[in-house]
Amino acid sequence: MNRLFWAFLLMVCTVTVHAQAVYNVLDFGAKGDGVTDDAAALQQAIDRCTAEGGGRVLLPRQHTFLCGPVELKSHVELHLESTATLLCNPDESLYTLSAFGQNRGEGMMWLWAKNARNLSITGRGTIHGNGIKFMGQELSDSYELKELRVKSEELRVDSPSAQQHLTVEDPRPHVLTLIGCDNLMIRDVTITEGAYWTVHLVGCNVALIDGINLLNNLKIRNGDGIDLDHSKNVRISNCHITSGDDCICLKNRREYQEYGACHDIVVTNCTLSSRSCAIKIGSENMDNIYNVLFDNCIITQSNRGVGIQNRDEGTVTDITFSNIMMDLQLWSDVWWGKAEPIYVTSYPRADGNHKDANWRFPKGETQGRSGAVSRITFQNIQATSENGCFIGGDTPDKVSDITLSNVTLNLRRQTNYANGIYDRRPCKGEAFVTGRVYGVYIEQASGVNIDNLVVNNYLSSYDGKVKYPDNSLNPIHRLKNFINTNK
Repeated sequence: MNRLFWAFLLMVCTVTVHAQAVYNVLDFGAKGDGVTDDAAALQQAIDRCTAEGGGRVLLPRQHTFLCGPVELKSHVELHLESTATLLCNPDESLYTLSAFGQNRGEGMMWLWAKNARNLSITGRGTIHGNGIKFMGQELSDSYELKELRVKSEELRVDSPSAQQHLTVEDPRPHVLTLIGCDNLMIRDVTITEGAYWTVHLVGCNVALIDGINLLNNLKIRNGDGIDLDHSKNVRISNCHITSGDDCICLKNRREYQEYGACHDIVVTNCTLSSRSCAIKIGSENMDNIYNVLFDNCIITQSNRGVGIQNRDEGTVTDITFSNIMMDLQLWSDVWWGKAEPIYVTSYPRADGNHKDANWRFPKGETQGRSGAVSRITFQNIQATSENGCFIGGDTPDKVSDITLSNVTLNLRRQTNYANGIYDRRPCKGEAFVTGRVYGVYIEQASGVNIDNLVVNNYLSSYDGKVKYPDNSLNPIHRLKNFINTNK
C-alpha cells in the first residue's frame, strides 16, 4: 500500500508540474462582446504569459473579441476555442506599424511578432480580418481599392529651406505578420476575410502550418493566403485556402533582404482556389529560392494553376510539383494570369517609374534584371483549362532544364473571355503574348524535356502542337510520347 501511495503521489505531482499555465483574456478585462476593443486586455494576457515563462492565452468560446494591433511573443500559444472569434477593428487610424518597414505603401500590421520563439496559434475558433470594411465599392470582379493615405512631414524644420516629405500609406492591415521567428505552429484555426496578405512569414525558421481553413473573399485584391518570405524549413499541410490573390506564395522581398534565401519548403495535401495563381513562386525575388516540394494538391476555379514568376535578380532552382489536379478558368485582367496550368518564366520588371518597380529594384537602380530559373520538375499533373502551359524568358538561356512528365491537359471553354493569350505581367515591354492555344507554348528556354504529354482538345482555337521559336537555344532536348486528340 505504501508503494502504491507514493506512486500515486508522484503521478499527481508530475501532472501538476507539466500542466500548462492558462491566461484567460476575460480575466484581464476583455469583454468579448464584439463592440469593445479588447486589444489592451489581450496584450496584457500575452505579456504576462511570456514574462512568466509561457503558456496558453485563451480566447474562450461564444465570444467575439474586437481588437486593433496586438504583438505576439515568445512561448505563447494563442488558443481560440470553437465559436470564439478574434475580429479586426475596422478603424483604419489604429494601423500605423508598416508590414514592410520603410515601405509604408503596402499595408500595415494587425497581429504580429518579431524575433519570437516557440509561438503557436491553435484552436477551432476564427480569426476574422474584417476585409470588406477596408475596401471600396464592390465591382463585378473585385472590390475597388480606397485612396492611399498621404502624410506630409518636414524634413528640416529649423531651416527656411525646409522640404516637405510625402509618405504614402495603405492602411489595410495584414492579418498575421511574423518576422524573424523560430519554431512556429499554426494549427486548426479558421482565418477569414483578410484585407491584405493573410499569413506572412518573414525570415522565419522551422514552421508548421497544418489543418487550417484560410477563407479570404475572392474579390479582395492583394488578399494572399500564405506568403513565405525569406523563410526556411517550413511545412504546410492539410489546408483549405481560398484567396483573391495567390493562395501559397514563396518570395524574397527586398525590404527584408537581411534574412537570406527561401528554401527547404514542403507543401502537401492542400485544396486551393484563387483568382490569381494558386501556387506561385515570385514575383518578388531578390535572393534565391530552392529545395521546394509541392505534392498531392487540388486546385479549383483559379486563374493560373502553378506559376514561377521570377522578376528580380534572384534565382529559382530545384523545385518539384507532383500529383496535382487543376480546374482552371479565365478571369478579368484585374487578376494576373490567363488560365495557364503550368507557368515558368523569368522577365525583368518595367523601368523605375512603373508602379510595379516601386521598392523592387536594388537601391539606386532604375533598370530591372531577372535571374535564372532551372531544374524545375512537373510530374503527374492533370489539368482542365481554357489555355495551355507557358514557358519563357527574356533570353534563351534564362529558363532551363524544365521537365514535364505525365501531364494531361483537357482544353475546354468555360467562360467568354478571349483565350490563346499568355500573361507576362509584371514585366518590361509587352505584357501579353497572343496567338492560338497550344499544349505547351515555349517562348524562349533551353532544355525543356517533355515525356508523356496528353492533350485532349475541345477548343476551336487550338493549334495542336508544342510551340517554340526557331532561334531558341536547344529548345527541346526531348519530346516523346506526345498524344494529341481532337474532340
